[in-house]
Amino acid sequence: MRFNMNITLRLFATQFIISLLFASGLMADQVTLSGFAQGLFGGKLQQHKLTPSDYSASEFRLQMRLESHAGDADFFSKVDFVYDNVTQPKDQWELREAYLKYTLFKRLDFKVGRQILTWGTGDLIFINDLFAKDYESFFSGRDDEYLKAPQTAIRSELYTKAGTLSLVWTPQFTPNRIPNGERFSYYNPMVGDFVGGPPFFSAPLPAERWKNSELAARYQKGLGKVTLELYAYRGFYKNPLGFNPALMVPYYPKLSAYGGSLRGQLAGGIGWIEGGYYDSREDRKGTNPMIPNSSVLGLAGFERQVATDLTANLQYQAEYMEHYKDYEKTLVGPDKRDKVRSLITSRITRNFRMETIQLSSFVFWSPSDQDVYYRFALVYKYNDAVTLTAGGNIFDGKKKFTDFGAFALNDNLYAKMTYGF
Repeated sequence: MRFNMNITLRLFATQFIISLLFASGLMADQVTLSGFAQGLFGGKLQQHKLTPSDYSASEFRLQMRLESHAGDADFFSKVDFVYDNVTQPKDQWELREAYLKYTLFKRLDFKVGRQILTWGTGDLIFINDLFAKDYESFFSGRDDEYLKAPQTAIRSELYTKAGTLSLVWTPQFTPNRIPNGERFSYYNPMVGDFVGGPPFFSAPLPAERWKNSELAARYQKGLGKVTLELYAYRGFYKNPLGFNPALMVPYYPKLSAYGGSLRGQLAGGIGWIEGGYYDSREDRKGTNPMIPNSSVLGLAGFERQVATDLTANLQYQAEYMEHYKDYEKTLVGPDKRDKVRSLITSRITRNFRMETIQLSSFVFWSPSDQDVYYRFALVYKYNDAVTLTAGGNIFDGKKKFTDFGAFALNDNLYAKMTYGF
């Protein structure tokens, strides 16, 4: 069955959900309106002509949030209005969230509409969380909430004594938002070098069919001081890691994923482990060089308050590629990855002056890929409404094709002011 899912979802996420806004406002026991206004400005540290502008951010953002409650039903909406001046002045808006949540029999929740979805245990490392991310926002200094891209989905949760079962169905595949050459340059394996500027990168989405929708499931159970979670996903790789030689375009290969995690108290802090298996359904034998091989991923992390107002964590992730010899035999081009890729991360956060000042840093370092990504920020809460932030994003890598080496020309510093109301 073929139909225009895009039009269907647009109508669903705007006309239908927004109409619920007025209905819920009339019937609600409680209605809350809040939001913030924010100015963000950032500039790149390297001067080059790959992208149309040397700015990494230049925008004014107004976010409006509305919540209403009526009996067993809750409605929440979040809309962003943005004036963006990075390349050329333009006004745009995004419906980030607009969903209706309803509780049935006190055991079953339904959340329908535009929403932010997240699960898993990692700190900025995602194995079983295969919901859409926005890495362009992440690299430009926007608030951390913008790392999560919205999806139009139906989420249900069943609460029982045996545990909690969550199901998420996304009718139309929602990919990650990655740099396309307009705001940030990137490494293009077809060219063998960094590229940017028009034509901006894009990859065709899977056809709008029911069989191309996404389905994710999670089982959650508390075991004393430890939480056990099991995950399953059927959809596509969230980045366009495949290549169609007939059409000469990248695309999103089919993916199934299965995994589990444990998180709980450990040695005066919090510890977690997570693992997953990525089943590359189009290349299970690993003989097609244009499609990623299946892989096994593992993660371990620990966080603890090491001193007054000082918190630190450490994570280690490894990714093992299946059928590596077949990968080597069929490899096209010089960009060869290791059989086992490793990643070490650490976050350090220090608060000062009764938590009105916060200094934080986060480093991603891959010993196997020999690349690094460093984030830092200084946050000053001037008062209950005004927050001032300054920070930066630094990339480096020995090889251009690795995850962070691919963005080595995008080091940037930024400043932003937020007024909440």
